[in-house]
Amino acid sequence: MTQEGQERGEAAAVEAIRVLVIDDSNTIRRSAEIFLKQGGYVVVLAEDGFDALAKVNDHQPHLIFCDILMPRLDGYQTCAIIKRNPKFSGVPVIMLSSKDGLFDKARGRMVGSEDYLTKPFTKDQLLRAVEQHRRVA
Repeated sequence: MTQEGQERGEAAAVEAIRVLVIDDSNTIRRSAEIFLKQGGYVVVLAEDGFDALAKVNDHQPHLIFCDILMPRLDGYQTCAIIKRNPKFSGVPVIMLSSKDGLFDKARGRMVGSEDYLTKPFTKDQLLRAVEQHRRVA
């Protein structure tokens, strides 16, 4: 690779938007990863809330998708902890759930989430959500 090509590649990586997907379902994580990578995003995966908290700090994502029903630390608790940290309070969190209930959406808003996506989601729904909520620092 030429020096110029390498620099262009590094510039693209710097400008890339990092998306964290938190879900205890391997199928959902992998689907989201494939869809997001096809959209040109850098993807970080976490299988539960505890795993996610370490990865938020290490990777500093621009956007987070967070499942609600997870063992140990559920999505509401995970979102609330992320939003309480001043360093990450501005990072949009989109809740993921197989339930499309009004109560779940309201509870998500109460802990600081910006939006709600019902599973299973399509590639278009996922990419549209990223475009609507992404904030590049």
